[in-house]
Amino acid sequence: MPTVKKTVKVQKSKIVEKKVVDKKAPVVKKAVVKAAAPKETGLKQRVYDVKGKVAESINLPAEIFGAKINKTLMTQAVRVYLANQRRGTLSTKSRGDVKISTRKIYRQKGTGRARHGAKSAPIFVGGGIAFGPKPRDFSLKLNQNMRRVALFSALSSKLKDGEIKIVTGLEKLEPKTGKMAAVIENLELNGKNSQVLLIMPSGNTFANVIKAGRNIKGVTVNSANLINTYEVLANRRILFMKSAIDSLKETFLK
Repeated sequence: MPTVKKTVKVQKSKIVEKKVVDKKAPVVKKAVVKAAAPKETGLKQRVYDVKGKVAESINLPAEIFGAKINKTLMTQAVRVYLANQRRGTLSTKSRGDVKISTRKIYRQKGTGRARHGAKSAPIFVGGGIAFGPKPRDFSLKLNQNMRRVALFSALSSKLKDGEIKIVTGLEKLEPKTGKMAAVIENLELNGKNSQVLLIMPSGNTFANVIKAGRNIKGVTVNSANLINTYEVLANRRILFMKSAIDSLKETFLK
């Protein structure tokens, strides 16, 4: 028989050496953080001068501007305030009060019309008014503690929304409308349909502020001891004179 030769191929193992290149770690540059201007946070607020520049910062009393917001009590205080503005003097005459003839205007039967006894009936011209308004008392009451809590809630709500600004230097302002209008513009409070409540310290020592601001449309001037919840909520922005904060504490934190 013929012999078969088996050929065996031997593959040489090739060893490939990979060169490992040590790459240097990238240099991380430190970010330069610019110091930002301090923001109004919490009860610490900036005090602006009449030119609109930051003069200093003060801490507002937490009892007044950091109170828990009670929306139900604020609603009740507004309702009581508006009810107390009603005079309740409107009056109408009933059919017994009008001065008119009381004779029977036509016979009882045979006309085909409804029976009537006098011209004073409400359906006739010159007759009385049916169920018309009469003088009455619309006033409501809210005790002192509830009024104070509602006011504190309103001021705290305004501060939370960033609608309160504090200004210093108004006591030296000339009693001229143009001067006050310039201050309002510098403080960026003269937007469209803006309603500003300017609160000054108690007493009549700031007649120049009243004269300067009373003729500006949308600006209401009041003293710290006379403000109420309705006025605070009815105005979009509240502008406090710096010394009015102390008057507020003396009045409501006795």
